[in-house]
Amino acid sequence: MTMWVFGYGSLLWKPGFEVAESALAVLPDYHRSFCMRSVHHRGTDVAPGLVLALDAYAGAQCHGQALRVATGREDETLAYLRERELVSSAYFETRLAVDLRDGRQVEAVTFVIDPDHVQYCGSLPLEEQARIIARATGGMGPNAEYLFNTAAHLRDLGIDDVDLDWLDGRVRGMLG
Repeated sequence: MTMWVFGYGSLLWKPGFEVAESALAVLPDYHRSFCMRSVHHRGTDVAPGLVLALDAYAGAQCHGQALRVATGREDETLAYLRERELVSSAYFETRLAVDLRDGRQVEAVTFVIDPDHVQYCGSLPLEEQARIIARATGGMGPNAEYLFNTAAHLRDLGIDDVDLDWLDGRVRGMLG
């Protein structure tokens, strides 16, 4: 069975699995936001960072990329993604319909935030997000690097994200 994965953050620039096809895609009723405190990859328990998550929001649209997993690599890819994305159980693994730019609709493995999880922090003001991202560092490196890579890849794909663009400029300004 063909397996697709919806990428909206670091999966855009670091999928970590063999991608057989990629296509611009839209996931309805979710939006991308820095609504998850990161205590592993981009922060610590003492100084959490922020990472992107898909937050349910009726009428929203998250523009990203659908990534088709290479045939025969589905099981190992799913195991890898679970180890990567479910490290703190703040995400739900779901399969959701995404609309590809070429008109196809596919079901994609998608990791969405659990709004009842202790790491959820939806609706933080952008200025507070910028302060957190500018100072946090975790096991995968500086939180700012995560922001900069994601914002750059969204721009390269022609995907507008006003909040990420603002955060990118603000954090760069804070870091000099």
